[in-house]
Amino acid sequence: MDGVLRCASRVRGRLALFLVIGLVVVPALLQAPRVHASPEGVRDHLKRARIFLAAGDYRRALEACQREVEASPSAESYTYLTYVYHAIDGYLDHVSKADRWVLVEQLYVNLATEGPQDLVDPPDVLARIAKEIIQGSVRQQSDVTAAMAARLDDAIVARLWKQQAAWRAAKPDSWWWGVPDAWGW
Repeated sequence: MDGVLRCASRVRGRLALFLVIGLVVVPALLQAPRVHASPEGVRDHLKRARIFLAAGDYRRALEACQREVEASPSAESYTYLTYVYHAIDGYLDHVSKADRWVLVEQLYVNLATEGPQDLVDPPDVLARIAKEIIQGSVRQQSDVTAAMAARLDDAIVARLWKQQAAWRAAKPDSWWWGVPDAWGW
């Protein structure tokens, strides 16, 4: 009889533990926001995005950062995507102020071309119109992604934008070709 009582006591103790876990711990975990989904190491998407930026391949840099957002949604990944939009805008401003409209056309083709099919049906547009189209779009998209990043974690976004502001100040004529060293891409 003593064995049965001890066994019943252990069962009640375990049941009480499971009830505490089920009623207290699990709901608390479910309610906790999960805004820091970034992995420890640098993801391949960001490594590729850095190379694409250096090459001036803004379409692929955008695509790589969009894949990073899909793979690991976080304030950081949305901020990185926003930064690429800003880099396009900065580069576009730089080349248009330097009156280098061929580079604007090349940027337009880079962003509009998706594959070999575009060789037989190329996207044609005047450089000055391309500038307005691209600039309007990247500014609008950067506002959207910046707002998403801020909704996830304002403090992280503020830190990252301070780093990129210092990067822009240190490289006023070429910041759009890379990312701040502190980002570790």
